[in-house]
Amino acid sequence: MPGMGHSLRAAALLAFVVLSILVSLLISSVQQFGAGIYHFSNATVAGDEEEFASLHGALIYQLNQRRKEIIPLLLFDGEETWESFYQRDQTQDSPMDYSLWNEITHGSRKAHMDEMDCQSLVDMQAVEVLGSGYTKLVVKVNLAGGQPVALKLVNEQGIDMGKCVEDFKDPRGCRELVSYKLKKEIVLLQRLQHPNVIKLKGHCAVDAGGRGGEGEKVTVILEQGNPLQMIQLLQSPWEDRFRVCLDLVRLLHFLSQSPLGSVALLDFQPRQFVTVSGELKLTDLDDASAEETSCQTHADCTLQFPHRNFTLPCSAQGVCEGLNEKRNIYNAYRYFFTYLLPHQAPPGFTHLVDHIMNSTGELKADINHTLEAFEHILLLYKSGLHLDNLPPSIIRDYTVMRGMGTSGDTEYRCWPSYSQQGCLLSVHSAREAAFICNSHSQCNSFTLTGQKTWTGRLLASFRSSFSHLVPDGTSEVYVKKTKAPETSTV
Repeated sequence: MPGMGHSLRAAALLAFVVLSILVSLLISSVQQFGAGIYHFSNATVAGDEEEFASLHGALIYQLNQRRKEIIPLLLFDGEETWESFYQRDQTQDSPMDYSLWNEITHGSRKAHMDEMDCQSLVDMQAVEVLGSGYTKLVVKVNLAGGQPVALKLVNEQGIDMGKCVEDFKDPRGCRELVSYKLKKEIVLLQRLQHPNVIKLKGHCAVDAGGRGGEGEKVTVILEQGNPLQMIQLLQSPWEDRFRVCLDLVRLLHFLSQSPLGSVALLDFQPRQFVTVSGELKLTDLDDASAEETSCQTHADCTLQFPHRNFTLPCSAQGVCEGLNEKRNIYNAYRYFFTYLLPHQAPPGFTHLVDHIMNSTGELKADINHTLEAFEHILLLYKSGLHLDNLPPSIIRDYTVMRGMGTSGDTEYRCWPSYSQQGCLLSVHSAREAAFICNSHSQCNSFTLTGQKTWTGRLLASFRSSFSHLVPDGTSEVYVKKTKAPETSTV
């Protein structure tokens, strides 16, 4: 079916052209910057072929070095240390290496991913640029069927591309060199599949023209997530903030014993994460490293942070013990736990949260113990065991009307609330809701809505008053009983 192959190739290239045009509308001065680069490149080739040949050789060397960095990620099986693997791998340059590399480059390695490829990008519509950095551009697009996905591609106006062209005078070769990070990310996303790692839906690699063309274009197709907004998260209920921290710890536990060994996130920042349906997911893996740090003494195993340093033991095998794992834990502490975990934690969990903060902030616990501590809090929170001290009689002060809702509410605000217009909180039971209502001077009634949070807890709406009841099969209304006025005796 040669005709179909040509049509798919043409469709893919057309999709890239459409995407390039739409993206260029969102980025300033694209045409001017690109024109300057290509003009400079042509002048260089024409003016000094000998210098160009030297630069081309240096660029080829860099490309081969990048390839050698990625191939071990495909071949490493976790049965040996990275140090011994690299020693063995340096003596080999087998045809299988090039075969694996070609599979990445030409998009044929799809055994571990969904079937999205270049054809999936036909008739896509670019929606917005989600982010841009030194190397990559992230664009939200809607596919032909309306499905939203995120595309990662080389940032033509990024610092890495500009620096490469300045050094090597070869835009086509530089695009291939810079795209190495995308190829590395494809491999890592294939090897590190986990609920808290963004899902790789596929990728597309096409050669846009011959020797005089723009060269290879690589695009990574990912599930669509929402950038993690720390300011917004700080204003969220504790339950949602705890979820982010729990998801992060589950991810770090996986990375500590992944198929590649213990993986460190070298660029550990909130901007590397997104949320998908409330679930935290790592979306940027190009700076992840599974290499172990070799050492001769304990002093070689120092973790340095802006305000703290930690020295880890050097093992008899000459490797820093747990360095990648401990690096991840402390970064989780300083970027996430410090801001999200302690504030407004339920009173019954204060001592447990304090223990987590101390053990992670001082690197006293490994990731296994840290995960156990988080899962223990989750168990208590979902089961309501931390509420055992609440008196059962507290609910007797309320009259309950099942299968009813309210209308004409007079609401008040509380913080943090799931609603900005009123006071909407999660509770384990009507007993906890009654306790909360009693602690709010404005509260005279509350409704259990039937809606649940990610933990299975109920959402309760608290108010000062309401005008009348309305039928609602999913709700229960609790109203404070009015006390008879006390009679004075003379």
